[in-house]
Amino acid sequence: MSELSGHSASPAVPAGAAVALRPRLAVGLVAAFAVAKLALHFATTALTPYGIHRDEFFYLAMGQHLRFWGMDFPPAIAVLAKVARGVLGDNLFAVRFFPAIGGTLVLVLAGLIARELGGGRFAQGLTMLAVLLGPLFLRPASLFQPVVFDQLWWTLGFFALIKLAQTADLRWWLLLGLAGGLGLLTKFSIGFFAVGVLAALLLSGRSAAWVSRWPYLAVLVALVVGSASLIGQIRLDFPVVMQMRDLQREQLQRVTAAEFLLGQVWMLGPALFLAVAGLLYLLTARSTRPYRVIGWTCVVAFLVLLFLHGKAYYIGPIYPTLFAAGAVALGLMRGLWGRLTNVVIVLLLVGLGVVGLPFGLPILPPPQMVRYANAVGLKAAVTTNRGTTLPLPQDYADMLGWEDQVAAVARVYDSLSVDQRARAWLLARNYGEAGALEFFGPRYGLPRRVLLPNNDLLWPPPADMSRVVLVTLGVSPEDLRRFFRSVRRVTRFDDSWMVEEERNAAICVAETPYRGVTEAWPRQKH
Repeated sequence: MSELSGHSASPAVPAGAAVALRPRLAVGLVAAFAVAKLALHFATTALTPYGIHRDEFFYLAMGQHLRFWGMDFPPAIAVLAKVARGVLGDNLFAVRFFPAIGGTLVLVLAGLIARELGGGRFAQGLTMLAVLLGPLFLRPASLFQPVVFDQLWWTLGFFALIKLAQTADLRWWLLLGLAGGLGLLTKFSIGFFAVGVLAALLLSGRSAAWVSRWPYLAVLVALVVGSASLIGQIRLDFPVVMQMRDLQREQLQRVTAAEFLLGQVWMLGPALFLAVAGLLYLLTARSTRPYRVIGWTCVVAFLVLLFLHGKAYYIGPIYPTLFAAGAVALGLMRGLWGRLTNVVIVLLLVGLGVVGLPFGLPILPPPQMVRYANAVGLKAAVTTNRGTTLPLPQDYADMLGWEDQVAAVARVYDSLSVDQRARAWLLARNYGEAGALEFFGPRYGLPRRVLLPNNDLLWPPPADMSRVVLVTLGVSPEDLRRFFRSVRRVTRFDDSWMVEEERNAAICVAETPYRGVTEAWPRQKH
């Protein structure tokens, strides 16, 4: 019987269950898909008319100010930022390199999972095709954000669970723990995977697994590997609680169950049929009885996120595994109907995948992208996190205008006297502006003295503000006059493609504070 059930009998195949024999891995096919995935993302990076994303500036700044054991956010993304810039330089290829690698590994793992579930060449290829062309996996692998790495560690965790269901090899528990620890270093949403696994062990009749010491070793490995995230939270009084409250208030409270469910349709397209088929196959087929824990993990994680009003993409990491299971199920279909079904699925994946490609990869210039979005008519694609609509998808709008904005600030800075420039600090309104000023500023002769009033960890203020000259971006003169005797608005910056909050941004010079600036923007540790 499998070690997943708490015993260590010697047979590799669990007793009383017919685990599918593994076919050969289609090494050439897997390699071809991996090369295609990497080439697609590298080509997009080389040819895209867009620049660095707002969130990417924030994660790059985290790398610039890396404190591995004292950050308010899981630090893996900051470590990758530090490595990417140190090795590859300050360019878009460096920023997007690791996401492309992460997305490719997700694709390869999905193909391996299809093989582990008994899928041959067709099932492995169909699984990787769904990952290759799905917007849910294209865009995260094109942006330097934790999302793609979250998908990777969940998928690795599912792979470990499958191996545990197959064999009596106790070491797979350690791989499961490693996946959990790497997930904890990347994004706290790995907790939903953990909850899903715990509940699934009970629902699938595997609670006896906890009799063994190995699940506890897996938990220990996860906590040790992910300890930097936990220690950072403890040292900073659990800023994740405040972050979640802000996220709930500003974005998640408007996410209804219907929007969450419809979001799955938009993200997956025809691959949704593959995922549903995979879930049913895992939960109902006699041959997949040892893999019930995989299906229940997906169900529990999905329901928890639905109940908590999570964004639709939060549940994305379950789908590579479900694609694999669905592809195996389709591969078992025989006769004319089976062949027709498989042909239709492949044609739908390719056809709609090509249609959706501009929504997954930033390849069309803004004017053409606007026309394309209007022609396709996908309103969800241009709806922002706060429910408003833009001409472009929000991620694309968030990649435009930043360097021009920094250049406008530099022109104001250059207009100051020599003494004023020596005392000047740059004040931004949000982390996108602050990160852009720090990233592009040196190219335009700007000082690295950047302030973001609600983030002392990355951009701490000087000890004495009395002689500071502020060049401000995005803060209204009226707000500044509450704290400075001398305020003059020098210019405004506008870019019609940027998101609303970046439009008509005032650029001011403020001097001689007569009230503590920290009264206006309470200093926080995170």
